[in-house]
Amino acid sequence: MRGSGLNSIYNARIPRTGFHSAPACAVRIALLILLLAATGAASQWQGPEIQLARKIVSVTGPGAVALTVTNRSFLGNAEAEEIRRGLTNELARTGVQVVASEQAAATVEVTLSQNEHSYVWVAEIHVGNNEPSVVMVNGTFPEGSGSGVTSSAITIHKALIWNDDHRILDVALPITTPPHMIVLEPESVVLYSLQNGRWQQEQAFAIAHEHPWPRDLRGRLVLRKDHLFDAFLPGVLCRSTATAPLGINCKESDDPWPLAAEPALNAFFAPTRNFFTGALSPGIQKQTATAPFYAAAALPRDKYTLWMFAGVDGQTHFLDGVSDQVLRVTAFGSEIASVHSGCGSGWQIVASQPNDSDHDTVKAFEIPDREPVPASPAVEFNGEVTALWPDSEAATVIVVSHERATGRYEAYRLSLTCGQ
Repeated sequence: MRGSGLNSIYNARIPRTGFHSAPACAVRIALLILLLAATGAASQWQGPEIQLARKIVSVTGPGAVALTVTNRSFLGNAEAEEIRRGLTNELARTGVQVVASEQAAATVEVTLSQNEHSYVWVAEIHVGNNEPSVVMVNGTFPEGSGSGVTSSAITIHKALIWNDDHRILDVALPITTPPHMIVLEPESVVLYSLQNGRWQQEQAFAIAHEHPWPRDLRGRLVLRKDHLFDAFLPGVLCRSTATAPLGINCKESDDPWPLAAEPALNAFFAPTRNFFTGALSPGIQKQTATAPFYAAAALPRDKYTLWMFAGVDGQTHFLDGVSDQVLRVTAFGSEIASVHSGCGSGWQIVASQPNDSDHDTVKAFEIPDREPVPASPAVEFNGEVTALWPDSEAATVIVVSHERATGRYEAYRLSLTCGQ
């Protein structure tokens, strides 16, 4: 029972019973305190529950509806269930009875979500064959609710892999014995092995290319199963040999670059610029293009995959195979990647954030309803973040930073752990 339901029990009990002894008095006072405490805790969401119930009944009218509530916020399961019960009670007060779907004249699908500053509850209402209606309530979190994002929700661990005066485009760490590291530079791919706790160069392979590189050069290393790696650069694809001795073959190519291994999605890179054109292969269901973008990240959901694209225009595009929604005000820089940490919703976005001090930061975000919610403290780098790529399993990300004052490049491996 919630809200006035508990009040009706309390008001009804007082006239029928008196306090006849000290022990009985103590028991009833303790019970009264527990009831009042339960009422206060349970009714903290009563305001938005009433608002949303009134908006729903304005569409459905009195009658029978099927209600589902999906929690995509940082609320715990218990609190989300309390909200579902409270909303059911408030609907009943307005003449709307929640029943099984086969008995309902309408369906109401409520999503509990939030952005960085407030809760956002959205109800999609289907009545007969009419076009669905959408109503929404939002506001600041009640004091004491479990929805606030604390700085310890997720922790980002930063481990330095390599630093060099030469430009680093990307780094890959294949699983080999002994451990190896592959470093992609503008004119070569360098293979290192770990010997006595230090990386020692084994081989360096020159990258053949006919045309000059664009000024703001980008590149990507992708580990493969049938050969060691592919190296993607603007207008050029280099592939390692499959047998010893190791070598690479480079060719002029307009093949799309892989954005993720699973689900598989590729995108075409502009050969004379530093961004993707927006053309996708094979596409996200029927969506085969979006606006030009710098980076993309996949967030697997129960029934689909939500793709995020950090647009060249500073906007973030969300594609789900049906719609292309735009987040015009974003907390992201131009570099984003998704990480399967198992924390929170399971998947987070790791994004760069430029700073005025030329020391960029990287922060993890949850995306409960296509609104970024900070999920970790920011980690700082010595310079500008120039690359941020996920590994092949999306378990960690590689970050490359460039310190303009010294010209030095640093490559880090980032991993995420859950807060306590």
